[in-house]
Amino acid sequence: MTLNRMTGAALLAATLALPTLASAEVTSPECIAPAQPGGGFDVTCRVAQTGLADAFGGPMQVTFMPGGIGAVAYNLFNTTRTDDPNAIVAFSTGSLLNIATGKYGDFDENDVRWLGTAGADFGAVIVKADSEYTSLEQLMTDLGNDPSSIVVGAGGSVGSQDWMKAALLVRETGASPMDMRYVAFDGGGDAIAALLGGSIEVYTGDVGEMASHMEAGDMRVLAVMSDERLDGAFAEIPTAKEQGFDVEWTIMRGFYMGKGVSDADYNTWVDAFKAAYATPEFEQVQADKGLLPLNLAGDELKARVDENMATLREIATEAGLIQQ
Repeated sequence: MTLNRMTGAALLAATLALPTLASAEVTSPECIAPAQPGGGFDVTCRVAQTGLADAFGGPMQVTFMPGGIGAVAYNLFNTTRTDDPNAIVAFSTGSLLNIATGKYGDFDENDVRWLGTAGADFGAVIVKADSEYTSLEQLMTDLGNDPSSIVVGAGGSVGSQDWMKAALLVRETGASPMDMRYVAFDGGGDAIAALLGGSIEVYTGDVGEMASHMEAGDMRVLAVMSDERLDGAFAEIPTAKEQGFDVEWTIMRGFYMGKGVSDADYNTWVDAFKAAYATPEFEQVQADKGLLPLNLAGDELKARVDENMATLREIATEAGLIQQ
């Protein structure tokens, strides 16, 4: 009798749980990359598109929404798409830096729901394959002698994370970052095109963006800004540190949703990411895209974002990007 009552209670609990799942309205999953195709946000969305391919019973669409290095998308999801259950938006540590320095307007990190991560990426120093620079040391020597003699470009304006990578390199030489010639592009894809076209000489991008370009052989990665050498396709690329330059930049890549998304829909996505993290297939997707495992979803990601925001505000204040 007791067993029957327990079984009945379990069945009742399961029945009561069904409406929560049924209320989830994720029917047309979409990942928004807030830049032009080809950059880091594109990579981030492709991880979700492949890694969560079976999560919602249909393919995930990738949409590009360039503008303000993520500002257009951030504002959209704080105004007209605050409760869209189908859409997730790619972000990176650079996005958090833009929030910290006020480049996304009046909205801050508490105005969206931080969802899950795609993995960790690292800054990289990239030149054309036929560049005169075959080592980071050669480049750093010229930057130290005259920062304005080399045209550096990346997918972000002054104060962005890509600018910060270049600034850290110049500062490491003893020169002033304010003296370098820096060209800003609206995303990594545009910057790569400019590098290949000869408009810039050095691209301070992300190593993850290079995964699809490694076999083409049209670019050379002089250094990766990680603490240690990476595995797989990037194992032969030396770090800046091992070449004698104490420069490191780690990029967290992930996704957010509008603040008005219901708990049921938000948790449907969180559960989908957590389930994907537990599979070797997702780890393989990360590796294929040049990312290292960094698997955080829901409250864990929110805590990490809060921690990073405090650090970025401190660094940005020291660099004069935030006025006291």
